[in-house]
Amino acid sequence: MNAGDEQVFAEQREKFGKISALIDEATEIVVCAHTDPDGDALGSGLALAQIISQHWEGKHVTNLLADDAPLPRLYRFLPGTDGFVHASDYEGTPDLFIVVDLSVASRLNTAQPVLERARHIAIMDHHPSTTPFGDVALIRPDAAAAGVVIAEFGLFLGAHFTADIANCLFCAIVTDTGRFQYQNADSEAFECASMLVDAGASPSMISLNVYQSFRLAYLHLESVVMGRIVTFDHGRIAYSYATRNDLERTGAHLDECDGLIDVVRSVEGSEVALFLKELPDGTVRGNLRSKGKHDISGVARSLGGGGHKAAAGFTSPDGIDATLAYVLPQLQAVLAASDGEAPASRNLQMKLELGKGV
Repeated sequence: MNAGDEQVFAEQREKFGKISALIDEATEIVVCAHTDPDGDALGSGLALAQIISQHWEGKHVTNLLADDAPLPRLYRFLPGTDGFVHASDYEGTPDLFIVVDLSVASRLNTAQPVLERARHIAIMDHHPSTTPFGDVALIRPDAAAAGVVIAEFGLFLGAHFTADIANCLFCAIVTDTGRFQYQNADSEAFECASMLVDAGASPSMISLNVYQSFRLAYLHLESVVMGRIVTFDHGRIAYSYATRNDLERTGAHLDECDGLIDVVRSVEGSEVALFLKELPDGTVRGNLRSKGKHDISGVARSLGGGGHKAAAGFTSPDGIDATLAYVLPQLQAVLAASDGEAPASRNLQMKLELGKGV
């Protein structure tokens, strides 16, 4: 461990202590992650609630969903999912609101009013943030997943990692590292994963549910998205999309689309990838991925989203065509900046290439 690591973990321990003090003083606690939750958001939140209930007697802990939509089908196998409450149905005034896998209040969607009436707020996240909020903001952009932070909080407390807690956290880490294939799959993530397996996590069970249980309707949608992939800038940028009509025609569900960005990302030679899915109201959710040195998080932030250097997301009020017209030049500018080239000349090239693919 170098000096930089020592400072990071010293600050983390200090904030763990402050969060523990807030939990000590609270009776009514809610745990909530971002809108459109993924495996890290759900697994981390569920594990944290179980750790708190185990370590502190007399605490009433509620896991909130930030959307009115049902829990994503792929993650319903996780222990504790039957206890989720839609934030719009929660009428209490929590003593403590713990935000997990998120540090931008607006992405709490229907849970934001609950946050605003909470007496105290703590953040446990791994997404870069320039405007953290709350009484305590523990934000570690170097952590592979929020699940890593929650696992280390459990170790800080000396909590007993049950098989249920371990499975929730392993799911959080394995999904946010892309099955340990993304650039964020560092030694800390592997050490946490190893500890969780020793505690009873089942990698095969999690893999079966998350990666090997796709409905036929989803696979038909995946084939549509694969057939629509376009590359340009000599194959460095790849993108595809799914429309409302695609989902209606195939019978696929919105919450099944999370892995489609990895289909686009898998194109040989591509360095950044974009996947868009159109929502029933016409808005568009976008996922961005970078395979190497390129930082695509700024592109997501320009649309009110956020994320990491290599993985980010956003929601656009415009349709697919307008969103592509905005995002693709931004991605090309990111590549140009990394290469030290002038973006203007490359934008002209992109305009010529868009629509035909190269």
